Amino acid sequence: MADHLRLRKLLDAPVTLPALPDGVSITPLHQTRPVELHALLRAAYATGGGAVGDFDSWWWPLVEDEEFDPALLIVATSGEQPIGLLQCWTSSFVKDLVVAPQWRDRGLGAYLLHAAFAEFRRRGAPHVDLKVEASNLAAQRFYHRHGMVPVDPA
Repeated sequence: MADHLRLRKLLDAPVTLPALPDGVSITPLHQTRPVELHALLRAAYATGGGAVGDFDSWWWPLVEDEEFDPALLIVATSGEQPIGLLQCWTSSFVKDLVVAPQWRDRGLGAYLLHAAFAEFRRRGAPHVDLKVEASNLAAQRFYHRHGMVPVDPA
C-alpha cells in the first residue's frame, strides 16, 4: 500500500521497558470497559493517524479474530480511566497504539511499544511489524526513535 509504510523492529537483543509515567498503571483487559477503550481510540484518532468505526464494527471483529489474544491488548489507566492502548495480533503485528491527547509526550507511548517488543521477544518472535500512514511523519519519527525501520516492500 503506497499510503502506508511497513516498519519493523528486530528482537535480537533484550528489551528494557521505560518507566511508566507517574499516576499510570497497566490494567488487564478483563478489568476495563470496552466501550471506554473504543472512546479512547476515537479520541486519539480524531485528528488523523488512523480510524475506527462504531463500537460493534470494532469490538466484535477484534475479539473474534483468530489472532486476538487478550494479553496482547495492553491498557494504561490513570485512576480507572483508560489513557493508552496497545493492541497487537499474535503474528507479532502492532494493530493499534494510541495515547489520549492530554497524556502524550510523557513516555506512555514508548512504554506501550516496548511492552509489545518485550512480550513478542518472550514469545520467541524474531521481529515486530506495524503499518503507519505515509503522511504521519510524527508517528514515523516516534517509531524510528524506538528502533523501527522500513521493510522493503519487494
